[in-house]
Amino acid sequence: MHYKNVNGILSNQNTMNLYRGCQHGCIYCDSRSACYHFDHDFEDIEVKENALVLLENCLKHKRKKCMIQMGSMCDPYMPLENELNHVRKALELIDHYGFGVTLITKSDLVLRDVDLLKKINQKTKCVVQMTLTTYDEELCQKLEPHVCTTKKRIEVLKELNKQGIPTIVWLTPILPFINDTKENIVAILKGCFEAGVKGVICFGMGVTLREGSRDYYYQQLDQLFPGMKEKYQSTYNDQYTLNSPHNRELMNLFFEKCQQYHMMCNYPEIFAYLQEFETKIEVKEKESQSFEQLSLF
Repeated sequence: MHYKNVNGILSNQNTMNLYRGCQHGCIYCDSRSACYHFDHDFEDIEVKENALVLLENCLKHKRKKCMIQMGSMCDPYMPLENELNHVRKALELIDHYGFGVTLITKSDLVLRDVDLLKKINQKTKCVVQMTLTTYDEELCQKLEPHVCTTKKRIEVLKELNKQGIPTIVWLTPILPFINDTKENIVAILKGCFEAGVKGVICFGMGVTLREGSRDYYYQQLDQLFPGMKEKYQSTYNDQYTLNSPHNRELMNLFFEKCQQYHMMCNYPEIFAYLQEFETKIEVKEKESQSFEQLSLF
C-alpha cells in the first residue's frame, strides 16, 4: 500500500475510485489491463490521500444533485478499507450533502456501512451492485480467492433487501469451459430471486481479455486448470471477446429465468435506473401517479 495525492476524484459521469489496484485476486480482472497504465504492482494498492477533501469540495459546489458511483475500477470494500474507512467517510459526505450513491462490490464488508446506506436511501437513493459469477463454492474460491464466496454474497443481498436497500447483480464474467454451465446460471439466478434482487446485468456469456489481463489470466489457468490455457489459445487466439460456445443457449436461459423471476434484465434500462437521482418525495409521487393511472382502467 502507498499514498498519492491526485488532481481530481469525480469523473464527468460522477464516478470515483478511492483506491487503485485490488486485493481480491480475481483471476479474470480487467482492471489489470495495460490500457489503464498502472505504474505500480496491481496488489500494491494506491490510496488517494486527498480524495475525501476533493470529494467534499466537489459535492459542495455541484449545482445539481446526482448519483455518485463507486467501484468501477476496483472494489471499494477490499480488506484495507477495514483499516482506513475511506469509503465510510465518503458515504458520510454523500449523505451530508444530499446525494445518492451506488457502488459495486463482491465483499460482505459492505454490511459494515448498512446504517449509512439506509440513511442515504431514506432520503434519496442508494443501490448496491454485487458481482456474482460462480455458484460452486470450491470453484468460486479458485476464481475469486481473496473475497467471500457467492453463497455469502447472496446472504449479503438478502440482508440489504431486508433493510430496504435495492440491489443489482452483475452476472459477469462467465468463463468459457469453466463456469459456463446451465447449472451455474440457474443456481445464481435462483439465488438472486430469493435475495430480492431488482435486476441482473449480463452482456453475454464469456470474458474479455486485453494485454495485461490476458497474461495474468493465462498464468492463473496454468496453475489452476492445467491444459486450459492451450484450449483457450486454440479456440480464441488473441480475440478481445471470448464468447462461450454455449453463449446463445445460456443467454436464452438468462432471459427466460429473469422473466420468470420478474427481475430487470435489459441493461440500458438498469443503467438508466442506476443513474437517475430522485428524492423519496419524487418516488412517492410516481407511485401515486401509477396507482391513479391503473385505477382509470
